[in-house]
Amino acid sequence: MKKYFLSFIVGLIGVLSVFAQQEVVQNSPTTIVQSGRYTPAPVVFSADTLFYIDVRQVSLTPEERAKNISARLKKVFNEDFYQIYEIATSTHGAYVDIVCGDYIIMSLSEEDAVSQDKTVQELAENYIERINHSFEKAHQEKNLLTVLIRIGLVLLVLTGIWLMILLIQRAHKYVEKFIGDNSSKWIKDFSYKGYTFLTAKQELNVLTWILMLIKWAVIIILIYLLLPLLFSIFPFTRGWAAALFRLIWSPFKTMMYGIWNYLPQLFSIIVIYIVFKYLIKIVKYFFREIEAGKLKINGFHRDWAIPTFSLVRLLLYAFMFVLIFPNLPGSESPIFRGVSVFLGLLVSLGSSAAIGNMVAGFVITYMRPFKIGDKIQLGEVTGDVLEKTLLVTRLRTTFNEEITIPNSSILSKNTTNFSAMARKEGLILHTAVNINYKYDWKEVHAALIEAALRTKKILKDKKPFVLQTALDDFYVEYTINAYTHEPNALSPIYGELHRHIMDVCNEKGIEIMSPHFLLAERDKPMGKEK
Repeated sequence: MKKYFLSFIVGLIGVLSVFAQQEVVQNSPTTIVQSGRYTPAPVVFSADTLFYIDVRQVSLTPEERAKNISARLKKVFNEDFYQIYEIATSTHGAYVDIVCGDYIIMSLSEEDAVSQDKTVQELAENYIERINHSFEKAHQEKNLLTVLIRIGLVLLVLTGIWLMILLIQRAHKYVEKFIGDNSSKWIKDFSYKGYTFLTAKQELNVLTWILMLIKWAVIIILIYLLLPLLFSIFPFTRGWAAALFRLIWSPFKTMMYGIWNYLPQLFSIIVIYIVFKYLIKIVKYFFREIEAGKLKINGFHRDWAIPTFSLVRLLLYAFMFVLIFPNLPGSESPIFRGVSVFLGLLVSLGSSAAIGNMVAGFVITYMRPFKIGDKIQLGEVTGDVLEKTLLVTRLRTTFNEEITIPNSSILSKNTTNFSAMARKEGLILHTAVNINYKYDWKEVHAALIEAALRTKKILKDKKPFVLQTALDDFYVEYTINAYTHEPNALSPIYGELHRHIMDVCNEKGIEIMSPHFLLAERDKPMGKEK
């Protein structure tokens, strides 16, 4: 038992030394190119680097020579040539061959010896010694006891990893429970001037998430540190850890290098953005001054300021994008350009109606057919203008309905503005009344004018007037016309005017003949209806 324990300890020390030697070899300066020489290429056998080749031979580069020698060493070992024949040297002219029986493993020239500051024979014997040592070590690794020891080491490392992960899990649960028990004492609502950014419960959730993140980060770092030790136990797995982490780390490494190399372009984008940001602020201030009436430009109306600013801002953003685009990552790539063209095509096809409405919105803005608050009529819709944007115009009808009309539809129809003239000269309200021929027109005129003057929102300084607009078969059509400055209250005004017309006509004994079919009904004797 003591013997096996000592063997186990010796095997463990051997594995750790091999792992350390491997790390040293991997960190050796193999990529340094000395003056007049090629980059040294390693000759590898059983995951161990035996020596380096840095001299070209005939048409073979050092890399090709090293690869061929490694393959021949593997064949000699796998086919047990080294147990039948001794590895020795053989001289052929200027070359010294390292052979195993009749099988040539490699050939050394004077240039190889000069690169190592030795004679050709000394270099060959040194390489043979390394090869024999590596073969002996690889043969011992096939021993059953060695395999069992290494299996035991694997189980030991796995157990250690499991115990460490279990300890981390328990530590995480303990800390989480400790924080949860004391959260009412430590954690309070994060508030400022009455506004709560985070409640105590939300802060506890964030802290729990951070603890979970720390736990998994520690577990991943632990696995990252112990996997190379686990894979170094068996010779055929010694390269797995490096390959595995190379697969994981290479994308991150490439991404970090890409970010580092992209920093100049990123700074250029930031500078361009900052310049245009403050330029837009200056332009906005200029148009705000025009809107407020502090800055006046002949022929430029105040209500044009904000729409014009929107157009200028859009042009500035487009110009900023043109300057930024060459600095975007992958902007020179055909795929990037293809995707950009495809997205632009989708936007142009999908937003043709929106673009049409935007163009119509700009045209309507500079035509100035109406303003916010005006009473207008668009086709069959009459209402007050609530909102006017680049895409749509919203109206509120007399019945308190909100109607949204696309700007392109407005541009293609006639627009009646009841408010444009009402502010200065007054809007003329007019309504027709049918009166029998037997009444004097002067009496009718006076009655209708009196009815108009009784109406509250009819202007008194501008006298109403009456026109005979038609001479029909049974009656005369009179139209009363009156002025008002309240176009947004047309329906109430008309309603009040009609009431006063009925009242005044009743007071003066004037019969209203509308609708005209009542004429026949009026002349029938009572009780003669059929």
